[in-house]
Amino acid sequence: MNQASANSDCVAAVTSRASELFFLRRPGVLASLWALGFLYAAALLAEFVAPYSFVTEARAYSYAPPSKIHVVHEGRLHRPFVYDVQAAFDANHRRYYVEDRTRPFALEIFGRGEPYRLLGLFSGDRHLLTVREPARLFLLGADARGRDIFSRLVHGGRISLTIGLAGVALSFFIGLLVGGAAGYFGGWIDSALMRLCEMVMMVPGFYLLLALRAAVPDNFTSVQVYGAIVIILSFISWAGLARVIRGMSLSLRERDYVLAARSMGVSDLRIIVTHILPHTLSYSLAAVMLSIPGYILGESALSLIGLGIQDPYASWGNMLSEAMSLVKVTFAPWLLWPAVFICVTVACFNIIGDALRDVLDPDKAAGERS
Repeated sequence: MNQASANSDCVAAVTSRASELFFLRRPGVLASLWALGFLYAAALLAEFVAPYSFVTEARAYSYAPPSKIHVVHEGRLHRPFVYDVQAAFDANHRRYYVEDRTRPFALEIFGRGEPYRLLGLFSGDRHLLTVREPARLFLLGADARGRDIFSRLVHGGRISLTIGLAGVALSFFIGLLVGGAAGYFGGWIDSALMRLCEMVMMVPGFYLLLALRAAVPDNFTSVQVYGAIVIILSFISWAGLARVIRGMSLSLRERDYVLAARSMGVSDLRIIVTHILPHTLSYSLAAVMLSIPGYILGESALSLIGLGIQDPYASWGNMLSEAMSLVKVTFAPWLLWPAVFICVTVACFNIIGDALRDVLDPDKAAGERS
């Protein structure tokens, strides 16, 4: 059997075992996959899913509470609707909102609203759920500028969710190559690469993150800041993976198929890419899923302290910065919704990562089958 067939059988066995244990014995994983699929789909179709743009303001609705959906108007059943709300003040000069019950505004599925370009390619003005003006639909409430929190959460998911995927792709590419090269070549190459890894790992991650972010020019656009954050997060995350892959490569380089490839004159780079790294797949898959939450939390932390994505662009981190005041949270607790989305996303990735690690552990998987 040639090496290509062996690799194919290895991948097929891993896939089969993962499918069996994943979906039949771990219901939490299936729920997590559905939750992440929903979040990523909503972020991808943000212009259509969100009732408004992430920059649309309605100052008259500052800190407006979540819209109440009704089905009864003047004693009669009615299709789901909302009332318009108006600000009022109590004796202590605290603002609250009162519903104008004289006119219902029906919820419209695929109704017309603000024009947009979906993914920058397709023009449209249909939204998944909206209401006609002058009423406003705030599914999760509004922020200080009267911007719909749900719309900003959906748009912000594009940054907070994709930054993990982009960052982990870059860091794992570096980590796999560095670790594979160190373990395969050994000697002074191994020593030099491992000392480099140790230098990166010895600095506390968050402080290194802040130091690298401080080196980014202040005049960067949000797109450039996004790219800079991806590179920074990748830079501080690759070293740990490289050390583990190096240890696995040290044993793999002595396998018969590697020695056979050397004797046939196969280049070192090809041996590393086609014969060494594929056999680290079981560890790499689990490590990828467990690493993504760190990137999401890293971006959120930077944006929370004002060093990440800047307003008016939305990310879950900079949206949460408005909830730093206890007074604001007491008055408008819906400002904490970004924290809920962050926690749910991180929990889902951790559940999937833990299950992958268990599934791809041959000893544990054999024990479960027995």
